[in-house]
Amino acid sequence: MPRVTHDDAPLLADLMPWSVASPRLGRGWPAAPDAASLKARWDALLKAEGPDREALFEPTRARTTHTAVAQLPGRTGGTERLARAAGPCPDPVRVLAGPFDEQWLIPDHRLIDVARPELWRVADERQIFTVEAAATPAPRGPLLLATSLLPVARAARIRPLYRRPGAADPNLAPGLLDHLAVRLGHRPQAPDVLAWILTAVRPGPSGLVVPLTGDAEVWARGVEWGRRLLWLMRRDGERPKLPGGRRPYVRAALPARPPALRYDRDEEALLLGEGRIAPVPAEAWDFEAGGVRVLERWFEARVAEGDPGTLGAIRPAEWPQEWTSQLLELITVLALLSRTPPFSASWQVTDEITATELRAAGVLPVPERARRPATVLDHPEEGPEGQFALV
Repeated sequence: MPRVTHDDAPLLADLMPWSVASPRLGRGWPAAPDAASLKARWDALLKAEGPDREALFEPTRARTTHTAVAQLPGRTGGTERLARAAGPCPDPVRVLAGPFDEQWLIPDHRLIDVARPELWRVADERQIFTVEAAATPAPRGPLLLATSLLPVARAARIRPLYRRPGAADPNLAPGLLDHLAVRLGHRPQAPDVLAWILTAVRPGPSGLVVPLTGDAEVWARGVEWGRRLLWLMRRDGERPKLPGGRRPYVRAALPARPPALRYDRDEEALLLGEGRIAPVPAEAWDFEAGGVRVLERWFEARVAEGDPGTLGAIRPAEWPQEWTSQLLELITVLALLSRTPPFSASWQVTDEITATELRAAGVLPVPERARRPATVLDHPEEGPEGQFALV
């Protein structure tokens, strides 16, 4: 089979043209691995008054307790200035805080420096966000992550699959689905294209590129692999299991405050202080995203201690059981991902659909309107101090 270099492969930025920069929290305490700590932090903030509340809040140039901001789209948090706010903590929501790291966030615009409201407007149960992994000199692991949760992790770009709620208006180059239908002999759906992208994406000199194929058999194989990647990354539906009775178990109880995390390759065991989880395949321990071991980063986020006297210091007194369950599932997911193409095998894209071909077909260049957010306002959004804008 001739070697394919993908020199003329289309850019991901052209195939999924609307992208948004990562949200920027500005302070760490509104996010945490457990929801109870967030509610306790909120209560501690509101019990403080005047300069004490301002100091606990950790002001920045973008946010102080006196900053007037609008409500987050789709949320019910207050809009009065935080300096005089009262009432219960807004219900925390699940977010993707890092690669494969699901945490909780207080969804209150007053706490977030740059919230990216356009992402909140299209976040629903049918949305899939793709997140570019942080660039490293020699990337290992996935170049793209897929999640149903709102990503708040630092990333290059976030690309929603849909431009409007309810899985409406796919974020794909206009005309791409029509062109693929002609070349493949059937019309793929937007999730099929995303599955292919997850499988085929590669680094390129000008950014991430996605070799496309007109070969229906190659397309079907890539989409099948990509669907499995989507299932493992999103962790929805049936829970993944390792084959052959290799399910990881807690062999020795985890201590209340695990001091460190290390891996015993000979025993295939993950050691959290005196706690022991096994079997843990080496490929799960070695799995990286953004140049960092996923399991190490996940653990560090749960044992990090905030500075005394700060809201970040409010955290569980003991390691919660739910974290152990999440860790066991994460080990399984990473092990299965490492065995799923394209991570486990190289493959060739034949009958390539090039960027030149897409330009000749009028799919490229992408119109500028496709790179901007769609209009999705179907109800008034509350502005600062409870005001509503006239639209």
